[in-house]
Amino acid sequence: MSTRPAITSTANPRVKAAVALRDRRERERTGRTVVDGARELRRALAAGVEVVEAFVHDAALAGEDARAALDGLAATGAPVHQVDRVVLDKLAFGDRAEGLVAVIRAPATELDALPVPDDALIVVLEGVEKPGNLGAVLRSADGAGASAVIAASPRTDLANPNVIRASAGTVFSMALGAGSSAEVLAWLRAHAVRILATRVEASHPYTAVDLTGRVAIVLGAEDEGLTDIWSGPGIEAIQLPMRGIADSLNVSVTAAVVLYEARRQRDHPARTGDRADA
Repeated sequence: MSTRPAITSTANPRVKAAVALRDRRERERTGRTVVDGARELRRALAAGVEVVEAFVHDAALAGEDARAALDGLAATGAPVHQVDRVVLDKLAFGDRAEGLVAVIRAPATELDALPVPDDALIVVLEGVEKPGNLGAVLRSADGAGASAVIAASPRTDLANPNVIRASAGTVFSMALGAGSSAEVLAWLRAHAVRILATRVEASHPYTAVDLTGRVAIVLGAEDEGLTDIWSGPGIEAIQLPMRGIADSLNVSVTAAVVLYEARRQRDHPARTGDRADA
């Protein structure tokens, strides 16, 4: 822990550099992002994420996550700066300031580095813009035991601090990829991954489709759905039956439903013909 005097000015160069990481262009330029919150930072440290520096306001620290995060920070040897409440509020996102904010190296998203086991369960999110939805999908992917989450033609980046917060830090334990939709599609085909595109107009319900083996579940943006690139040869369209007046669910809800059906099928293999009769 740093013994230097607490930083009390929001004009401090370190503080300004950390605040600048709220902008996607700065995150992409520097390869860094911000983790705000004790639980998220604890999970980042547990995953071996590189911490560049951290800012701590002792009076706001509380709970087991905060203690574990502080111990983890000390073990990394990264600089830890004491700050006052004003500086903490400048650094933190939203109104859940928990006394800990860290600058880290952003998780890698190279497609070629992704593992593709024989039973790979991959989530592809095309053009999803809202960080809260991205984070929620990451939590579901983590819970259902997915192999990877890929952002196709992303409108926000997987290193967005609000994605990290919404994912409850599970983003750090998930294999991540990003690329244009064309690049992602080519990568899936090169690795012989079955592609299942969720579409409102599809004729096959998700429960009637085999979700075992090497599979990618592709979901579209909240406002526009999937582009036509996901309608090509070898791509199966699936849908969630809608019994009310709405024609679709929120993308994060759809992801959770289909992912847990995939998990159910993988944990309890159906007899031949069971799903065909669903």
